[in-house]
Amino acid sequence: MPFCCRDQYYVYKYAKQKHMRGKTFVEKIFNAEKGSIVFQKPDIILTHDNTASIFNTFQKMGGERVKNPDQLMIVLDHNAPPTSAALANQYQKIRDIVAGQGISNFHDAGKGICHQIMADYAKPGMVIVGSDSHTCTAGAFNAFAAGIDRTESAGLWQQGETWFRVPESLKITLRGKLPKGVYAKDISLWIIGMIGSSGADYMSIEYHGDGLKSLTIDQRMTLANLASEMGAKNAVFPNDEVLEAWLGEKTEGVWADENAAYDREIEMNLSALFPLVAAPHHVDNVKAVAEVRGTKLHEALVGTCTNGRFEDLQIVAEILKGKTIPAGFQMVIVPASKKVYLKALREGIIEILLDAGANVLSASCGPCLGTGQGIPADGWNVISTSNRNFKGRMGNKESSIYLASPATVAHSALAGEIVDPRGVEGQEKFPYSVEQSSTVTIPENENRRLEGVWNYTDVNDLNTDQMFAGNLTYKVLSSDAESIMPYLFEGFDVNFTKRVEKEDIILAGANFGCGSSREHPAVGLAHAGVKAVICKSVNRIFYRSSVNQGLPIILLPEAVDAYNPGDEVKIDFEKGIVSVGSIEFSFAPLPQKLMGIFEAKGLVSFIKGNT
Repeated sequence: MPFCCRDQYYVYKYAKQKHMRGKTFVEKIFNAEKGSIVFQKPDIILTHDNTASIFNTFQKMGGERVKNPDQLMIVLDHNAPPTSAALANQYQKIRDIVAGQGISNFHDAGKGICHQIMADYAKPGMVIVGSDSHTCTAGAFNAFAAGIDRTESAGLWQQGETWFRVPESLKITLRGKLPKGVYAKDISLWIIGMIGSSGADYMSIEYHGDGLKSLTIDQRMTLANLASEMGAKNAVFPNDEVLEAWLGEKTEGVWADENAAYDREIEMNLSALFPLVAAPHHVDNVKAVAEVRGTKLHEALVGTCTNGRFEDLQIVAEILKGKTIPAGFQMVIVPASKKVYLKALREGIIEILLDAGANVLSASCGPCLGTGQGIPADGWNVISTSNRNFKGRMGNKESSIYLASPATVAHSALAGEIVDPRGVEGQEKFPYSVEQSSTVTIPENENRRLEGVWNYTDVNDLNTDQMFAGNLTYKVLSSDAESIMPYLFEGFDVNFTKRVEKEDIILAGANFGCGSSREHPAVGLAHAGVKAVICKSVNRIFYRSSVNQGLPIILLPEAVDAYNPGDEVKIDFEKGIVSVGSIEFSFAPLPQKLMGIFEAKGLVSFIKGNT
């Protein structure tokens, strides 16, 4: 166990299994016990700017007509409006696809960020999947919502259903009420700081307790959104009176039985929390605001799918009203949708923000991942309401990002430095810490390939931004492996693309492939002919991406630890054996259906050959 203690903040425990136990939320949704593999038809399949790439893959699978156009929801949001001719052409191609396939649930550029628009469609008991890691946001509406990759999305267009592994469940019970100056973002950061960015790997998070009554739907969306930053498959809230009031109707939802058994449980006293930040360059590098107070800032960002909702803008406007941000300071505000923007406009909030000196942009994801406006300069410190602060996340690897609540961001923007949103100089210190892995960059003169093995055993939390930067995804289609190769691992090991050979094996540490749902790294590794990745643990979506591309991922921490540079590494998939030097390690042989995908060199060929 990474930690085991009891105090005023939380209780962390492994639940006792009962002979006669009830079902968790996900066990009810999928009507199967945890660990089971089930096939199910999602109610909604969400895609965004990556739709053109998905359509290309769909055609490679032999697809001509989408099996069920009514399942699809397409939103243009990541580069809305387009910032280049190439992006504009891509947007037009998506419009043509929508028209040609008869897809009615389409939201053009400027309508909003897909996860905010989903709030008008998600309903209790639904199963929702999307080609974006923050699809889990819809769990605020008592829906099962999880991210998948582009290739799997194309497979759903073709077949209408996909496989799910029923995850283990983490029960988080919230007690009490948040004190003044503390918000849902602080709750999420608290949890992430306790368990780490991989602490809920492949788990379903259920939120329980009397503390839920004081959390609005906007706040619940923030909590659900950040489940992906804990490594979780999904997060979900009950269909209670708060949700029913928001929906304006009573609906039959799905919830866990009282005697359901959980793999982990956390209990939190909300009244004991205080304002937090996630310091550079990891979301689990959590500190009390008091610990970083006075840090000079150059830019503030309010918005994204995490905190661009009406309540967030309302909080910021109340703080900025009648005040002006410092000269030379850059503040960017991005409403999460046109609907939010219009409501804020009608209530005078936009005027307040503009008068304070902020730049209010059209609803878009761009500033968050560095593909739109608001890119910071070298050496700048940014405080942001977004969900990730990886090095280079906002488009400049020479800047640093702090994540915080909208109130902390607004107060800090006015001060030009990080300040406490409560108007006091707190003395708190965040009481937990997780082992921080630094953002590793392999020196150009260092060769990590020996005897066909890439030795990254000392590297944990290798994220998809390092493997393939976010601002490249709109220059290169994920299905275009040849175009991906020159950039593969560019932000991590510039020698990888130059030296990688077919049948090479990668050995890596924990949480391999964390971050976004982009499949470009898996596409590139499979195209390069990498035989397998052997690692201590892997990000959930990256694992699915790798399977879909025909790239085996083997979880064998002991094999990784046993490796010494120069050892010969062999893999026998049929017997489930990995040999490191003279030592053999066993792993569960892969299911025949997955082996079929590997033998077909990926899901595209597998579906094409079985349609």
